[in-house]
Amino acid sequence: MWLNKNVVILGAARQGTALTRWLVAQGARVTLSDANTQADVSSLSDIAGKITFALGGHPITLLDGCDALCLSGGVPIDLPIVLEAKRRDILLSNDSQIFFDVCAAPVTGITGSAGKTTTTTLVGEMLNHGFRGEGRKVWVGGNIGNPLIGVAAKVRPTDFVVMELSSFQLELMTRSPHVACITNITPNHLDRHATMEAYAAAKKHILDFQGAEDWAVLNADDPVSRELVPHGHAAWFSFRQQPLGDGAWMDERGDLRVRVASRKLDAAICNRKDLLLMGDHNVVNVLTAALVAGINGASAQAMGQVATTFRGVAHRLQLVSEARGAKWYDDSIATAPERLMAALRCFDQPVILLVGGRDKHLPWDEAAELMARQCKHVILFGEMGPMVQTHLQKDTPNTLVSTLHEAVHAAAGVVGPGDVVLLSPGGTSYDAFKDFAERGDVFTRITNYEL
Repeated sequence: MWLNKNVVILGAARQGTALTRWLVAQGARVTLSDANTQADVSSLSDIAGKITFALGGHPITLLDGCDALCLSGGVPIDLPIVLEAKRRDILLSNDSQIFFDVCAAPVTGITGSAGKTTTTTLVGEMLNHGFRGEGRKVWVGGNIGNPLIGVAAKVRPTDFVVMELSSFQLELMTRSPHVACITNITPNHLDRHATMEAYAAAKKHILDFQGAEDWAVLNADDPVSRELVPHGHAAWFSFRQQPLGDGAWMDERGDLRVRVASRKLDAAICNRKDLLLMGDHNVVNVLTAALVAGINGASAQAMGQVATTFRGVAHRLQLVSEARGAKWYDDSIATAPERLMAALRCFDQPVILLVGGRDKHLPWDEAAELMARQCKHVILFGEMGPMVQTHLQKDTPNTLVSTLHEAVHAAAGVVGPGDVVLLSPGGTSYDAFKDFAERGDVFTRITNYEL
């Protein structure tokens, strides 16, 4: 299909470079464009002679003779070049869509406003544990950080594929996974999608192309998800109640239970007290993952083994230091107020909270009320620090600084033995860092080597 096709790719980060390499291998003529004149394309040095680079912008002239325009996840679909491509009826695609088209195995796709990376990771671990020794490889990737297009040729029909999918990827896709999971749909990325309705529509798109034999795994506690009408089999997870039919829930004893009738599965996988993960939201993540893994055939024993030994994903409520008699946690992944609130609810100790970064045009009043109740002190930093400060109640102790470095040292000035210092920013990292992982790494380095 791609032999001798002229393909323009927008965005030279992981997704764009992975797709570039794959398309070149298929014989396509690829132009890789990035708005940044200093975009790092060194990973393509071995095939650079087969690629045309257009760095520093996305001129409309790139569409002349173009057969397909492929967008990386962070590229807005309302760019002039994308709108012009639509006007010219040029094929729009991305690495996830193309992977779906060529993948030999059924795909499990996971999206949601929060919890999708932890859930995706847990599903992968449960399937790995459940089918170890059977020769069935589990491929985990997508928005989680490693695009799968580069390994598409290695995936066999009997393998498992577990993909994290963002709203940015989904809004362009015309394929749905065999098992599609939506962890929740709450306000997020309104700086990109403009309205909650547009954002929710992008998330719901994961279900739009499913058939009668496909599965939708949905959150019975989420008001937006409860309104969804799946095209195939439906399975619901809940923290609060036992769903009818197939589903996952926590019973009155604290046992986490999963039921998938077609798999002859109806069992408790573990008790809440046996989980290493913190917080109600992580109980829900385990329930969600177990239901998805159960639909894919994993045993209750495999789910329980993973659930009770899993320590979490980096930058998600990760204990990184115990300086000055306090515990310091990196929750840099928290790029929305709702995630910040989920993290705060995990602690009974006095919390010094670090909030800041770049705002996504999300509501802050509820988060400010929780900060007033649960925080010993709030340290505000980055572009949105002054904005969040205006939402704080007048009696909430707070300090406004410019940088994360200053924020950590300000926290060190007010922390006491037995306290918790929590980096749970509530905003993106793009005002000062390339991503949330770099922000978390910097936080960890300062707490371990400067305090």
